Amino acid sequence: MSLPPVEITDLLWSFDASGGRRATGRTAVVERLRASGQERAARLVSRLPVTDGDVLDPRHVDALGIRAHAELQRLAEELLLWRRVRATLAPLLADVRLRAAAAAGPGAPVTTPPVRVVDVGRGLGYVVRALAARGGLGAGVDLVGVDLNPVLVGEARRLAEVEGLAARFVVGDALDPGVAVDDGATTIVISTGLLHHLPAEALPGFFAAHARLGVAAFAHWDLVPGRVARLGSWVFHRARMREPLSRHDGNLSVRRAHEPALLRAAVADGAPGYRLPDTSGGLLQVPALEVLRPTVGVRV
Repeated sequence: MSLPPVEITDLLWSFDASGGRRATGRTAVVERLRASGQERAARLVSRLPVTDGDVLDPRHVDALGIRAHAELQRLAEELLLWRRVRATLAPLLADVRLRAAAAAGPGAPVTTPPVRVVDVGRGLGYVVRALAARGGLGAGVDLVGVDLNPVLVGEARRLAEVEGLAARFVVGDALDPGVAVDDGATTIVISTGLLHHLPAEALPGFFAAHARLGVAAFAHWDLVPGRVARLGSWVFHRARMREPLSRHDGNLSVRRAHEPALLRAAVADGAPGYRLPDTSGGLLQVPALEVLRPTVGVRV
């Protein structure tokens, strides 16, 4: 029985819980790709340079991974992803601020309660950096990007420093206690392009982690599956992506995307204490032409 398909970038790095790097064997990656029938991907990896026998050259892998994520950032820029995120975040922020003010009780000083926005699986941190650069979320918003990959976190930090942005980037699992939700701050958890990396059976547990941490709300954007999305993805990646790895992984992302109904069911199963507001775009939005759609939950 073949294994489910996997993106190449999911296999190139391996790190322990503290962020220490583990050696990645080229043969093991090639065999994993062939086990899911991904012969083209296996050929791409088989041509990557190695050091110390069969170990993928970490410098080459890091440079390739950063280039691929930079191309992914270009896609996010062309889709105006930061605007989509801000448009959804604004009412969520207003809601949690109102609740925090109400919890303070009558007679309390009128202040803007601080809110932390934690971006999970953040890669190069494009959305966090764009929000930090353009603002529009009001005062007292702490922007934090979290990723398990210290190579990508290091590049995100470098870019934020060059751009002079007030955003933080942390290595770890954002949904582990103490990593990003660590001091009782009112927190909204977001992600873009993360959910399709999780198998369907893991989704209820993913949303249950939000409930355990007590986050005020979440909004996770991901690709919308369907024939239009697959065609658009193929055309875009052929026209705009230079790296064969980017073309492979980008097109596979659409095929791995979860149906919106499955995501809603996973929220209901894993985090029943959250309501799912209507995030449709109204009469002018054509569902069949949507590229990205958020799964939004607000703690009741």
